[in-house]
Amino acid sequence: MRRFFKSLFGQVLVALVIGIAVGVLFPKFGESLKPLGDGFIKLVKMIIPMIVFCVVVHGIYGAGELKKVGRVGLKALIYFEVVTTIALVLGLLLAFVFHPGVGMNIDASTLDAKALSSYVETAKQVKGAGFADFVMQIIPNTVVSAFTSGDVLQVLLFSIIFGSALSLIGEKAAPIVTIVHSMSEAFFKCMSFIIRLAPLGVFGAIAFTVGKYGVSSLQQLGFLVLLYFFAVVIFVFAILGTILRLAGFSIFKLIKYLRAELLVVLATASSDSVLPQIMRKLEYMGIKGSTVGLVIPTGYSFNLDAFSIYLTLAAVFIAQATNTPLAITDLLAILAVALITSKGAHGVPGSAIVILAATLSAIPAIPVVGLVLVLSIDWFMGIARALGNLLGNCVATVVVAVWEKDIDRARAHAVLNGARPPVEDDLPDVLHIPGDSRPA
Repeated sequence: MRRFFKSLFGQVLVALVIGIAVGVLFPKFGESLKPLGDGFIKLVKMIIPMIVFCVVVHGIYGAGELKKVGRVGLKALIYFEVVTTIALVLGLLLAFVFHPGVGMNIDASTLDAKALSSYVETAKQVKGAGFADFVMQIIPNTVVSAFTSGDVLQVLLFSIIFGSALSLIGEKAAPIVTIVHSMSEAFFKCMSFIIRLAPLGVFGAIAFTVGKYGVSSLQQLGFLVLLYFFAVVIFVFAILGTILRLAGFSIFKLIKYLRAELLVVLATASSDSVLPQIMRKLEYMGIKGSTVGLVIPTGYSFNLDAFSIYLTLAAVFIAQATNTPLAITDLLAILAVALITSKGAHGVPGSAIVILAATLSAIPAIPVVGLVLVLSIDWFMGIARALGNLLGNCVATVVVAVWEKDIDRARAHAVLNGARPPVEDDLPDVLHIPGDSRPA
């Protein structure tokens, strides 16, 4: 028991239980604790750009061959598109099998769209942005602005350019790489300080949720929410589990290994809150830093599996609830549009509603005002979205590493089986994986 309470997993679990109790017994006080959860997420986001930069630069230099870096990126993007398409189709299938909106008979003209005004306005900007606009948003105005904006893709772009330049310079760049490596250790040590505040952040986030929405919000959130959670579970264990099994690993062992981070995501409904720790743990498993550094940050924008399920499931739900008939062409349009709009989700305020609005506005048959129906339960669905997205990116990293032979299988199995000490007890191994061709 002492070991359990000293572990991050145990502390987060205890904080979760206490937070629920406070929210039930003292709802007003629970609502006032929201800054604890928000503050924890801000602390993590503060350090994410520098960690991404250090890991990617060190990883590319360590890879030694730029062709390999490009190959890893291409394979990751192909994997993202295939799995995202599967997720979109799964959302459609479950909507038509279980009919979550059938029988509601909502008259779209009676819905109040005032609550959606800010979302729809932002959605118009997202929809109006073409491929060229998307690319331009990835390019920062200055190197410094990439880090101050907190946009992971902008930081990733500069990191790839800088890391590639160091790789081409060769041994002359070794002193700079040594500094970057030392910075990595320093920032990961800072992250270890911040992650110790996770129980406090979880306590504040869950106390606020229960205090504001009531304990029933944790028990019965409506058929659509339950169906969505069911869809994410099916996707994680049936689809991602099968993919990971083909790669030679177990989804159950991976979830157990990441259980502390998943609990933090469960309480905060944000996968950003654990991004640095996830990268650290995947490297500790034996995956090369160059692969982790490319796949995870890119996946946060391009591989939103659970979010993709949400888009198609919610779109069909709104159509069913408003008695809107959908033709095959409408379904294909939903798939095509969602495949594109989902890529702009990360970093957009109120991203789920905004991207869903952008998707629906491209499908004239479905009334955009129907978003009012899902607005009140969006936060709860966000829990499953964050969990599913995070696991999807972790599986993607393992799979791409297996394809590229960038994973030490013996070490990975030892870590997942619990034969090695926890990552916190073995820090020196984290940032220098055996097999790197350049000096750390």
